[in-house]
Amino acid sequence: MTHTLFSHWQQPGNNWLQIHTLDMHTGGEPLRIIVDGFAQLAGRTMLEKRADCLARFDHLRQALMFEPRGHADMYGALITEPERADSHFGVLFLHNEGYSTMCGHAIIALATAAKDCAISEFKEGVNELRIDTPAGLIKAYITLKNNELTQVFFDNVASFVDQLEMQITLPEYGSINCDIAFGGAYYAFVDADSIDLNLTSSNHEKIITLGKAIKAQVTSQYQPTHPSDDALGFLYGVIFYSNTQLSNHDAFSRHVCIFAEGELDRSPTGTGVSARAALAFAKGELNIGQQVNIESILGSVFSVELQQQCQFGTYAATIPRVSGNAFVTGTHTFLIDPADPLQQGFIFR
Repeated sequence: MTHTLFSHWQQPGNNWLQIHTLDMHTGGEPLRIIVDGFAQLAGRTMLEKRADCLARFDHLRQALMFEPRGHADMYGALITEPERADSHFGVLFLHNEGYSTMCGHAIIALATAAKDCAISEFKEGVNELRIDTPAGLIKAYITLKNNELTQVFFDNVASFVDQLEMQITLPEYGSINCDIAFGGAYYAFVDADSIDLNLTSSNHEKIITLGKAIKAQVTSQYQPTHPSDDALGFLYGVIFYSNTQLSNHDAFSRHVCIFAEGELDRSPTGTGVSARAALAFAKGELNIGQQVNIESILGSVFSVELQQQCQFGTYAATIPRVSGNAFVTGTHTFLIDPADPLQQGFIFR
């Protein structure tokens, strides 16, 4: 039965802000794509646009990511004008703490949505989508067969290992070894089995608490220096991994990423699997051209394959190719009433 009692709600006032979004998920991780209604950003490069968004419009990020419109684990993508003349569009990545430099699950979702949004004239076979991000140009690929989407993947930025076996100390655990690697963002990798950490959804509160503690401890003694841009030189998150706690028999490992203000990634983390592949290559566990599957806390899977080696500054780096699946969950028109005392939202973590 359809009820019409509230179907004729008044139109919002002229001074109300309306923001339109397309919502998706990739491997369970949400993505709120902001398609219309957001303020125009200044700046030529994506890093300049990100700085302008932080300086002038961060309240809109909060309004769309925080409750009551979002939640503590919401993730967003703000579509912008491209930085490069031959790119299709630019994107900024938003979360509960601020802004990411790169996001693989978002790239997969954006490429999936691009097919039905007339972003370009896609043809049968493999189509390239050029996306400008704060971490650099990302080339995503959409494969069509009989006009149906069959595969989405992207080639990530140069990924490399920065530190091996960095030691930190936590009161409950004593000494913990961390490896630091970059895959569009810097991550501290911790072997969950080495600290008897159960990587299941029922243990998510402990995982979040420990991830935040490790991030704080690593940050207190380590500051990464990115080879090409100082704005990328910060620790983004902590990834717990296990080669034994697997729900898919063909998985290489399980990942649980804690980032921002205690967000837990429901997906395997696109930039994280890129950094993990670079780390596995450096340790002799993965070869160029070898594809492996990495699963999330939900058992959802991303595939990653190292395409080639390259030199990035002083680092021996690799180019990872990441693939996954994304799905539309809804469209929204969000309204911001200037009289609402909670218009910028709030967050509990």
